[in-house]
Amino acid sequence: MKNFLAVYLGSAAGMDAWKKMDDDQRKPKEASGMQAWQAWAQANSTAIVDMGGPLGKTKRISKQGIVEVRNEMGAYTVVQAESHEAAAKLFENHPHFMIFPGDAIEVMERLPIPGM
Repeated sequence: MKNFLAVYLGSAAGMDAWKKMDDDQRKPKEASGMQAWQAWAQANSTAIVDMGGPLGKTKRISKQGIVEVRNEMGAYTVVQAESHEAAAKLFENHPHFMIFPGDAIEVMERLPIPGM
């Protein structure tokens, strides 16, 4: 089995709209979204290596120094699967983009560090 990193992506505009949503609208969606996410996690528990979680604010470090940036990464999960395709299929119709304002999930294989 191979390990794959899944990164949950959402646009800044989508997240801003979610935060501006009235509590009466947002709270029920949050509750149903979390129930659906937990159901997804239970259904895929044998494939989940690390449930991961939400990601906080981002700092970009470069030769020019350290700056705060805003990107589309919102959370991550690590799963195991026989193939890249099989790992990707685990996330079809995921609550991240079916209920929440997420745009997509990107799945990539975690490769070994060369020479280690």
